[in-house]
Amino acid sequence: MSRKILIVGGVAAGPKAACRLKRLQPGWDVTVIDQDSLISYGGCGIPYYVCGDVSDEKELRSTSFHMVRDENFFQSAKGVRVLTRTRGLRIDRQEKTLLVRDLDSGEEKTLAYDTLLLATGSQPVRLPVPGVDLDGVFSISNLHRAIEIKDRIARGKVGTAVVVGGGAIGIEMAEAFADLWGVETTLVEYMEQLLPRIVDRAFADMLKKHLEEKNVRVLTGESATEIVGDSDGRVTAVRTGKREIPADIVIMAVGVRPRSELAREAGLDVAPWGGIVVNRRMQTTDPDIYAAGDCVASPHLVTGRETFAPFGSVANRQGRIAADNIAGGVSVFPGVVGSFVMKAFDRCIGATGISYETAVAEGFAADYALTAPADRAHFFPGEAIAVFQLVFDRKTRRVLGLQGFGMMNDAVSVRIDTAAALIAKGATIEDFMTVEMAYSPPFSAAIDAINAAAYVADNLCADLLRKVEMDRFYAWMEDFANEPDWLALDIRHAREATPYVEKFGADHWLAIPYSEIRERYRELPADKTLVILCDAGTRSFEVQVFLDHVGLKNTLVLSGGFNVIRRLGADWLL
Repeated sequence: MSRKILIVGGVAAGPKAACRLKRLQPGWDVTVIDQDSLISYGGCGIPYYVCGDVSDEKELRSTSFHMVRDENFFQSAKGVRVLTRTRGLRIDRQEKTLLVRDLDSGEEKTLAYDTLLLATGSQPVRLPVPGVDLDGVFSISNLHRAIEIKDRIARGKVGTAVVVGGGAIGIEMAEAFADLWGVETTLVEYMEQLLPRIVDRAFADMLKKHLEEKNVRVLTGESATEIVGDSDGRVTAVRTGKREIPADIVIMAVGVRPRSELAREAGLDVAPWGGIVVNRRMQTTDPDIYAAGDCVASPHLVTGRETFAPFGSVANRQGRIAADNIAGGVSVFPGVVGSFVMKAFDRCIGATGISYETAVAEGFAADYALTAPADRAHFFPGEAIAVFQLVFDRKTRRVLGLQGFGMMNDAVSVRIDTAAALIAKGATIEDFMTVEMAYSPPFSAAIDAINAAAYVADNLCADLLRKVEMDRFYAWMEDFANEPDWLALDIRHAREATPYVEKFGADHWLAIPYSEIRERYRELPADKTLVILCDAGTRSFEVQVFLDHVGLKNTLVLSGGFNVIRRLGADWLL
């Protein structure tokens, strides 16, 4: 028996569910409505369209076999009816109907359904500041806006740009302006770091340093208080609490929130922050209404709390699962671990699970292992450093998260993906120590980076390794003259260490090469805290173990060593 399936939303979850339904139930009547005229596009690809990596906006709307996903495509190739420029106004759950309006004609009509799927997505947050409606102020809300932004740049109307918001979209848009187009770009983030609540401060600072190296001005700890315009209503500048920044164009990238008004007005359960409440089958509190994608509240598999996961990958998986259940099957969506990866010029940054800062706030007995290994075999041409941080619970040894920063290749994403799969299953440090990774010198070291990070975590839990926090070490370096009880023990090669001894003096910086420690350890003072320094931290740990053995337990290891310091930057670096 045929059933009427109505889907509200035609970008990610909606089209995925519609096509899956027609494969499972070819005879059913499936209709998708969307208020836009452009549907089923890769929204995450918008910054790459603006910067020119994607040359034509149609590529964001095309299949892998180069067919544009428009109304005709869905009708002829998929058997799905699509009504664009059509807005859902009100759900009548008793009558099982949806009131809609044609946005071009203004005509309203009622559509009946047996099952309704809400895939209404998310919408940009608008800053409550003067000037947000000026000409030249954009949010990345849809493909139309992206087309207009690129058109203005291509016609030479943009010489200066300000991006407000240091999340992933803001960073990607800043790169888009500065990289291909050479636009003078400033990125403003009101939190003290980029990617707040996603990565920890050290990783955000490594990213910030790289953006600045690529001529993006980054202002953290500042908020936009006003958008300034001229007498013709065109944007000219952005004001913060500290300065005025000239701007021919302003991008508002301060986050998104779920579009859940239809659900709330229909009396469905909606979380206080806006996500539609669904069960693991993507069913709302009305058994005949499902929801999927950016509009829903998803369970976080680490914290156990409801969370917002506005990713196209998540939306597609949820759309398929909703379709399975609507069609009479049984599929479940267990939740998310918040996996994230992004490109920033020549670098890549990614994370999964939760950060150390979040883990502490959530009440875990949190600690972290910071490592900076080679991203492939050290002898292979093109080898580079990748920095990883494994976050874990010291009591249970459960791994809570992994962050990575490295070159723009697959080194970070492969480890993030592996960690995501393990963390979703509640993996422990032992699981990360023993996980099998494919090995070949062009792709990894024989001891994979993910195994190595777990080894450090194991050493920390066993109290074999005592570390100093990076920010604590930096604080000492800024004021070492007033902290005479600390001494840097540099175990790198003499040509690397000696210039630091000459700069800071032997009272603050001592150089003894790694290979000579066993012969010269008696030269070390017992009345000072020795901070052991090498490139990555591995040799420092070995030296600490040896010094413990000979009774010198006054040592701390700077995990990640100079490999991390160089990526963070410092005035005192030589």
